Amino acid sequence: MSEIRAAVQRLYDTYPFPPEPLLDAPPPGYNWRWNWLAAYNFCTGQKPPKQDIRILDAGCGTGIGTEYLAHLNPEADVVGIDLSEKALGVARERCRRSGANRVAFHQLNLEEVEQLPAQFDLINCVGVLHHLPNPMQGIQSLAAQLAPGGLMHVFVYAELGRWEIRLMQEAIALLQDQEDYREGVKLGRELFETLPENNRLVKRERERWSLDNQRDECFADMYLHPQEIDFNLETLFELIDASGLEFVGFSNPQFWQLERLLGKAPQLLERAKDLPERDRYRLIERLDPDMAHYEFFLARPPLTQADWSSDKALLAAIPERHPCIEGWPSRSLFNYDYQIVNLSESEFEFLQACDANPARGANVQDILAEVSLNLERVRALLDQQLIILTPA
Repeated sequence: MSEIRAAVQRLYDTYPFPPEPLLDAPPPGYNWRWNWLAAYNFCTGQKPPKQDIRILDAGCGTGIGTEYLAHLNPEADVVGIDLSEKALGVARERCRRSGANRVAFHQLNLEEVEQLPAQFDLINCVGVLHHLPNPMQGIQSLAAQLAPGGLMHVFVYAELGRWEIRLMQEAIALLQDQEDYREGVKLGRELFETLPENNRLVKRERERWSLDNQRDECFADMYLHPQEIDFNLETLFELIDASGLEFVGFSNPQFWQLERLLGKAPQLLERAKDLPERDRYRLIERLDPDMAHYEFFLARPPLTQADWSSDKALLAAIPERHPCIEGWPSRSLFNYDYQIVNLSESEFEFLQACDANPARGANVQDILAEVSLNLERVRALLDQQLIILTPA
């Protein structure tokens, strides 16, 4: 196991990853999964009770996610850990230059996370567990550091959508000097250039990955990694169950909608909806095997779920504008998932009132007395996650 860790460390010391440029300003845009308010709202349907939280970026690499976590959560203390000192050096400089000054970095394996003091309210672990010799041990180590009521966001590889990648990984490994990653990149690129145009591996690379893989760091991370365990739905839920945490849901729910695949056949759709939840997921994966990763939230109970089904509860709630919206203030904007939303005039006025509401503290009923909008449209804004509610 120590040999595998040494090989992984050598890869990322050779090619620090991700290779995004350093900026002298906060990073552009947002990833809502890294915004505590947005993530908590997604998982519970309401605003979190506090914002002065502790966040762990587990396997932070060069600090892309860490920097976002710091800037999107200005009241939080953020900790980043990684195996590679070279990558951590880039991460420290990235955060220093962009003004992310509430971040601490440590060179640690995921299995050593218990060395950090106290627990965390939000743990971000993106693209890491599948590179561990024992992912179950890794997720259990992280779970032990998650505070009650806390959330963990995880991203791991899916085997069906990475079939061609695995074949090329194995081909390069047969030919390369395992100690020399730079030679491996050169050899891998030569293979792609040499294979026939209609070769399945070549076509997949050009259709899906070639733009990112122009950078040697990305090519090496994809095709030369010395340790990778890809998952399917069965092994994914074995990993989740081993964590001892509660599965909240996938953080790309649009992919997991049966209507997307079976909407043209109502009877077939209804039959599929009768399946147990995990079997529904298995059905979707088998009907659309192009997915290359899983992304999901786990939680340590208690995690209170809001219920806005009654008009009384909704009218008494205190609304505010969702923090992850691009193009505001405008009637045409991008929502939390960068999907275009076109607001009516009255919806725009309601959202303007919500935008100013943190200082005012009005409830939904108060705002509706001033804006010509019905409760059904408020529910639509809530369903689109354009507003976040605090219970009365």
